Amino acid sequence: MAFKTLSAKAAAALDKELMSTGAFSIDQLMELAGLSVSQVVYRVHPPNKGNRVLVACGPGNNGGDGLVAARHLRHYGYQPTIYYPKRSKNELYQRLAKQLEDLDVPFVDDFPTAINSTDHVVDAIFGFSFSGEVREPFPAVIRAMEETKLPVTSVDAPSSWNIETGPPESGLGSKFNPEFLISLTAPKPLVKHFKGRHFVGGRFVSPAVAKKYEFEIPEYQGVDQIVEVGPGGERL
Repeated sequence: MAFKTLSAKAAAALDKELMSTGAFSIDQLMELAGLSVSQVVYRVHPPNKGNRVLVACGPGNNGGDGLVAARHLRHYGYQPTIYYPKRSKNELYQRLAKQLEDLDVPFVDDFPTAINSTDHVVDAIFGFSFSGEVREPFPAVIRAMEETKLPVTSVDAPSSWNIETGPPESGLGSKFNPEFLISLTAPKPLVKHFKGRHFVGGRFVSPAVAKKYEFEIPEYQGVDQIVEVGPGGERL
């Protein structure tokens, strides 16, 4: 049975519920999401295939997931580099950045140049709340990810894609097809347009919440925070 997808509206409502009646803090959810992202990278691109990882972080929660993932990747033996041009003034994001600085993880200002010196890219720019036009300085970043032959892992959504309808019909992002996608909590409708390897992550949802929002919790194995799924939602 295919996993039910969550619309942007439903995903926002679920997050709100997890942080109210579910008693989770945003720190916890971001930590678990970022841990899931790091496990996908380790699964598809272990350090011995090239340990340089460029993490592109947006200004919101998706970017926070990227910062957390980068910290875990550093501890796994990778050499992450962070592109984070729109730093949030929120204390949580400042702490996440400080943790990376304390690990001597470099922050760079020029993504198109940095992508020429890495082995893998994590796209943590825009998540399920994205809509409208891609604003500066991110058009050049998305163009670079469209053009690169390096593997790219997108977090929850390939940046620039519409959450409901997938890639733009033309222009910026229309040719952006990352090799890997991790859907956090549950897939979003755009996955029907995704052709690469697809993972589901976020091992924190209770059966009651999954039933309310009418999606299945994947069968996680052992200590894994991720499950690879096929086009029909079956575990691979």
